[in-house]
Amino acid sequence: MDSAILDAFFEECEDLLAALAEGLSDMRDGATDAETVNAVFRAVHSIKGAAGAFSMQALVGFAHTFETVLDAVRSGNLETGDALLKVLQRAGDILSDLVEAEQTGTTVDPSHVTPVMAELEGFLGNKPAPEDDFSFDAVTLDFADGAEGNDYITQFKPTTAFYECGHDPLLLIQALADLGDIDVTCETSAIPELAEDFDISSGYLAWRVVVRNQTSDLAIREVFAFVEDLCDLTIELADTNPDIDLSEQQGYATKFTDPNPQSPANECPAPSRPQQAPAERRSSLRVDPERVDRLINAVGELIINQSVISQRIREANLPSSSDLFSDLDDYKLLAREIQEGVMAIRAQPVRPLFQRMLRIAREAAEATGKSVSIVTDGEMTEVDKTVVERLGDPLTHMIRNAIDHGIELPQARLDAGKSGTGTLRLSASQKSGNIVIEITDDGAGLNRPKIREIAIEKNLITATTQLTEQEVDHLLFAPGFSTASEVTNLSGRGVGMDVVKTAIVELGGKIGISSVTGQGTTFTISLPLTMAVMEGMVINVSGQTMVVPITSILETVRPASTDLAKIGIDGNLLRIRGDYVPIIDLGARLGHDQQDTPLTEKVLILIQTEAITQCALAVDDIFDQRQIVVKSMQGNYGEIAGISGATILGDGKIALIIDPESIAGVGPVPLSDSVAPIATQQEMRHAG
Repeated sequence: MDSAILDAFFEECEDLLAALAEGLSDMRDGATDAETVNAVFRAVHSIKGAAGAFSMQALVGFAHTFETVLDAVRSGNLETGDALLKVLQRAGDILSDLVEAEQTGTTVDPSHVTPVMAELEGFLGNKPAPEDDFSFDAVTLDFADGAEGNDYITQFKPTTAFYECGHDPLLLIQALADLGDIDVTCETSAIPELAEDFDISSGYLAWRVVVRNQTSDLAIREVFAFVEDLCDLTIELADTNPDIDLSEQQGYATKFTDPNPQSPANECPAPSRPQQAPAERRSSLRVDPERVDRLINAVGELIINQSVISQRIREANLPSSSDLFSDLDDYKLLAREIQEGVMAIRAQPVRPLFQRMLRIAREAAEATGKSVSIVTDGEMTEVDKTVVERLGDPLTHMIRNAIDHGIELPQARLDAGKSGTGTLRLSASQKSGNIVIEITDDGAGLNRPKIREIAIEKNLITATTQLTEQEVDHLLFAPGFSTASEVTNLSGRGVGMDVVKTAIVELGGKIGISSVTGQGTTFTISLPLTMAVMEGMVINVSGQTMVVPITSILETVRPASTDLAKIGIDGNLLRIRGDYVPIIDLGARLGHDQQDTPLTEKVLILIQTEAITQCALAVDDIFDQRQIVVKSMQGNYGEIAGISGATILGDGKIALIIDPESIAGVGPVPLSDSVAPIATQQEMRHAG
């Protein structure tokens, strides 16, 4: 079988599963209206229909039972109580597992599928769902005791796209005829007069088909499963009155006018409510991610080239009235637009990631016997696809920890005066060029005395070490640190939060903790929106050109002597607006020789990180602020303390990018003297 077709199927399944998860979540929140239920039903039905074409029997069988339950819900034969909604949520998870198994060529453990299947069938009164082999074979209806089925009116008008895809209305009508007796009427009144501008590719015909003796409209919808988005389609239960007046039928999507009202054969249905113009169909194009990566690298080179040209023009000492400056501004604007457009190609909402985390949270709550309500916010916030893919494991660790360690058992919550159901909130937003993800629980908060005790036992700190509450909280990120007293399926192995921080730092981000005893804990992850281009401030440190990310900078200060204060032997503080901020000599922190330059002749850059509220970096000078292309150095040189990457400046020189949190939060960072001379521009251009 053509792998491209299978790839298209699995890509469509991703969208359908996302719609399914969203719909089930809305139903759990109380939205059990017909529109929401129908959306969930269509998602399951579409997956089943497409899977049947590929003979994915396990997936088809489960989806068939799943959709039968949903069909009973939407027909009003089954009420959506808490028990049913819980089973539907689990069924959605199993359906996702079955799709993934088909994609990876594996199988799902039957012990996971069978109980959910049995619960679904239980809601059907232990009656097995009718078999469906996905072929349009004739259906034999056996109505006992003289009972009869219902008549359904099917009205459809193919769009131009319907014919462009090679579909034929006659085949659909034949398939409907296989279901039972039908009455067919073709609406021809929309055909315009023949003229030079007659568009032969447009669809002017519409059909009205009455399908007799049907137990439900499910089989009819099966016929249109693959073309329902290519035609204006309505399927309605016919009135018991044999003289059916189509003008009273609701939801007919297209109105036809009769040029000859005397002709009864051309009478056409009129809609009972104003009809909206059909939404414009949006097309998509699948592109190999490697091609997108090459394009992003090319855009990076374009931005570097723009910096080189700017440098050359400055060196030429041209008059400010030169047209070259105007042309250069246009070049900069165009380069920025191209860069933003290319980055948008890789951007995608965090919603699929959040939906995966909802399942993790449900499973963790079930495993720990806790009642947890999961709330999401900002699901449509967009971020680079690479960031989304690599956030899965860190968020999994954090959500499991929040439920296992943070949220209390129901009785403990009730004893504390809280609701028996805990709340876990997962939110995403964009702030100052970063994406900020927060995981918040309303549990007991961090047990700081216990954290400190364990840190002393593991020799992470001494018993006499004085730490602030925030510093105690950040001990959780120490390697091997764990507060769990026993090993469980969720935690207790001493691996978790240190892995989380490592993963976040590798993405160029930061993580912070805020906790209030008895009220809960919030973990905040801050990540760059794009990992390729960023705004930076170019500085001079002991004769070397470096870059500080602009997102970490609060302001810059030229201190006067009255703004400075001493602390300890060599410590200095900056007095600013009534507060005292510690000063870090960046050159000394990076291992350069100490110079006797007084602080009043330096520039102080106030930075703020998640770990430290504020500090000031003392640098020799600030050149300018510009957009830079970030190049990784780990491939060639491994991890370098205090350095997050490098960039190529307009004069061809390589500038290292400072990691403000590492600089502010650790001891002396000896920067290897061999890094700058060995790193060549060619290596930087090919760095990942």
